[in-house]
Amino acid sequence: MDSLQTLASWIQESSRIVFFGGAGTSTESGIPDFRSAAGLYLSEKSSPYPPEQMLSYSFFISKPDIFFDFYRGKMLHPDAQPNGAHQLLARLEQDGRLSAVVTQNIDGLHQKAGSRRVLELHGSVHRNHCMSCSRYYGLDAITGSEETVPRCPECGGIIKPDVVLYEEELDHKVLTDSVQAIANADLLIIGGTSLTVQPAASLIQYFQGKHTVLLNGEPTSYDSRADLIITDRIGWAMDRISEMLG
Repeated sequence: MDSLQTLASWIQESSRIVFFGGAGTSTESGIPDFRSAAGLYLSEKSSPYPPEQMLSYSFFISKPDIFFDFYRGKMLHPDAQPNGAHQLLARLEQDGRLSAVVTQNIDGLHQKAGSRRVLELHGSVHRNHCMSCSRYYGLDAITGSEETVPRCPECGGIIKPDVVLYEEELDHKVLTDSVQAIANADLLIIGGTSLTVQPAASLIQYFQGKHTVLLNGEPTSYDSRADLIITDRIGWAMDRISEMLG
């Protein structure tokens, strides 16, 4: 039995699957990841500021015009569509087998595919709020603004994306819900993540279930503890598994 068939059989035996995903989950949807050889952090050379600095809270506050120029150009992909990974996970949730998606991604593709219980550790580009009056806005408040720095039409305050920037803490409730979901899972599928971003990566230590599966193109520090490692492209692999499940 090959690795994809093994995972398909484990999925059929499970009823509390949790998927823990990172940027690699969305690369086949045309959204670049951050840390691979072709990733955003290594390929972005057009600015005198490194991406990590431009995506920090202090930089957002001190240079919002440069932040939003980078954010719109590199972080927003409103036309991206879900791939086989997003689609299979949504199907497994509908079938009552998957209890949660815990994601480090901010692109909203899991919801676009139909997933309903998505725990977004780093927030979402689709939620934005005015820093002055707290009104909430959708993505069009950022993409449709004629000003470099989008401002609230009601009070003039800066509209901040609800994404967790460097120097900001993760949402406590999302963290707690993620820990609970992982702790109660019977199958943990980890996909498209290098498991280097903390504290998100540390959440997988709470898993106490039967099998841990790693779907990632490159080695991770967790490889020795996984029950199954799949190095195929995650969207392609999930498409094959979906076919096997019928």
